[in-house]
Amino acid sequence: MRIEKCYFCSGPIYPGHGVMFVRNDCKDNSFEFEKRRNEPVKYQRELWNKTVDAMKRVEEIKQKRQARFIMNRLKKSKELQKAEDIKEVKQNIHLLRAPHAGTPKQLEDKMVQKLQEEVPMEEDS
Repeated sequence: MRIEKCYFCSGPIYPGHGVMFVRNDCKDNSFEFEKRRNEPVKYQRELWNKTVDAMKRVEEIKQKRQARFIMNRLKKSKELQKAEDIKEVKQNIHLLRAPHAGTPKQLEDKMVQKLQEEVPMEEDS
């Protein structure tokens, strides 16, 4: 059974239902449709296998795109977190400074450098 789509609302039109409009030159494809609707469709194994393989490939591509989309969203979050960590170290450097350490500016630079080294290692994993 072949189900046509309505050109106006895209709803399904089942055989024997609805009205078919005929062009002025009296050509109508509904007669051809009615003739061939009772013909059995030949089973083609190759076509079936290609269709199943194509469906698997489409699903694989969809999964990769979803993973890439999620990773791009997370990448922005990592950048914001890194900037927040650097800002926090700069604001609270007095809590990190040891009595035998150098000037606060040197300690601040060391901590920022250390944070920047740690973040790329996390991105690799």
